[in-house]
Amino acid sequence: MLRQTALLALALVPSLTSAQVNEGFESGLDTAAWPTYAPDCNQGGKITLDSSTAHSGKNSVRVDGAGGYCGHIFFGTSKVPSGDVYVRTWLKASKAFTDSHVTFITMPDSAQGAKKHLRIGGQSKILMYNRETDDATLPDLSPNGIAASKAIPAGSWQCFEYKVGADGSIETWLNDAAIPGLTVTSGTTNPNAAQWTRSGSKPKITAVNFGWESYGGDANTFWYDDIVIASKRIGCTAANASVVEKSFVA
Repeated sequence: MLRQTALLALALVPSLTSAQVNEGFESGLDTAAWPTYAPDCNQGGKITLDSSTAHSGKNSVRVDGAGGYCGHIFFGTSKVPSGDVYVRTWLKASKAFTDSHVTFITMPDSAQGAKKHLRIGGQSKILMYNRETDDATLPDLSPNGIAASKAIPAGSWQCFEYKVGADGSIETWLNDAAIPGLTVTSGTTNPNAAQWTRSGSKPKITAVNFGWESYGGDANTFWYDDIVIASKRIGCTAANASVVEKSFVA
């Protein structure tokens, strides 16, 4: 009976067999596996393990991001698939985005050149991507582009997931719902992606870093939990691989 339960648990989460990274921080924050990333400068940002709030279990990672560019700080991993990259994290923001440009995920992108990044954050109060080399945004920050994205609600856990495809495609989901403004694939038409598609660059990310970076005065606190990085879609309902492994052993 226990083995049947274990096999059922495995069947419910087949995508996690392809996971490069699957971390809920229940054993703490391993700073060797999740080193601090703060390119250029770091003045005021802080990363801590937090046992006062979590999406699941008892722990999450708290990032106190200071205002201004040098207030940036991230923690991350270079364990990413070589082809399509899917990233899912549960996150909580203490404040809603303002009109200012901010980043909460930054990824070194060798397709853009040395020390250049593909960034995910906010501007005009909504989620957006930013390409560092030409400052292109996805979506375009027009009224229609802004309406085609979503805001992250403050003060509650949200499931954020995205795909960076080897073919240059981008797909994004918030709580398992696709965000049209943050989608660029060969099978879809995004009328609000003119800035993004003016370049033929295909992102080749070498790491994924979670945290906070502000290009104005905005400060914020983010919490991250249940991070999975894989070569297949994960979704919000997938259990942690550690739970599956324990069930299988039983």
